[in-house]
Amino acid sequence: MAAVVRSGWSKPSTILFAAEIPANQKAFAFALAQAVEFGAKLIVFHAYDTLVVTTSDASGISYYDYAAAAHAEMQNLEPLAQRVREAGVQCEVVVRQGLPADKILTFLREREIDRVVMGTHSPGPIGKLLVGSVAEAVLRAAKVPVYVVGPEVVDGAYRNFATRAILCAVSLQEASSVVVGFAAELAAQHDARLILQHVIRPQERAEVLARRSLDEIENELLKLVPDELSDRIAVQAIVVPGDPTEELLYQCRAQQADLMVLGAQGASAFAAVTRFGVVYKVLAHSHCPVMTLSPAMLVECGVKATRPRPSDAYLAGVF
Repeated sequence: MAAVVRSGWSKPSTILFAAEIPANQKAFAFALAQAVEFGAKLIVFHAYDTLVVTTSDASGISYYDYAAAAHAEMQNLEPLAQRVREAGVQCEVVVRQGLPADKILTFLREREIDRVVMGTHSPGPIGKLLVGSVAEAVLRAAKVPVYVVGPEVVDGAYRNFATRAILCAVSLQEASSVVVGFAAELAAQHDARLILQHVIRPQERAEVLARRSLDEIENELLKLVPDELSDRIAVQAIVVPGDPTEELLYQCRAQQADLMVLGAQGASAFAAVTRFGVVYKVLAHSHCPVMTLSPAMLVECGVKATRPRPSDAYLAGVF
């Protein structure tokens, strides 16, 4: 299947930064750098589910002041907006009252947004990332790429936020043609190396390698790169047996990747692997940002939503 990749996904004209208060400064720095690089508009979006309580002087009755709450949130975000404008980037601050995940997804349907940038929380004592319901809901349902800056991501300022190497986790499933097509577009846009990685789980090693060699599988991965891009970018395929999470994180460091790209074939796949903590661990420990393509986004690209077998839960490229 030919990958259907929208140009705005690799070269965004409008970026939404999902801001908390206080803001995740590292994630904001990445969002601002991308807006500067592409000449994109940056929307600083914040949703809150608390209200300011004001007491009426006349009656003494407490009531919720919606206008005061919105004004207070806008004031909290003004320093971010000022930094954006000082960088010569068009900025819009949007504040919505309600559940943050619902409001972010609603806003994505209302406006032409090409990319979402958001940060995540620190890993807990057992190493599981406390992604939270907001980030998880956006990762599952956003119909645009979501650029996630985890707690162990190295500050990009030392390299001027350049993207020189992209690690793309792939499988041999249908969805990977879209994921690889998108990653290839990113690599061409940034003049970056593209590393395609597929991990063979231990329980499948004998079966897979009995039918094909590692070289044959690597050649299959290389064929996923669109013909019009294959001559423009340097591409390397890596197929290894092992645990997908550990291998992804290892190759991310070994290849000095500046960005990791992950795709999901279906909501059920996302849910299954999330329960096992694969995505949590990748986001928690990746030293570079992770760009995710949600099940809803892949369906928009023509990938059929299928229910994977339980044994498919750990396939690299499916989360």
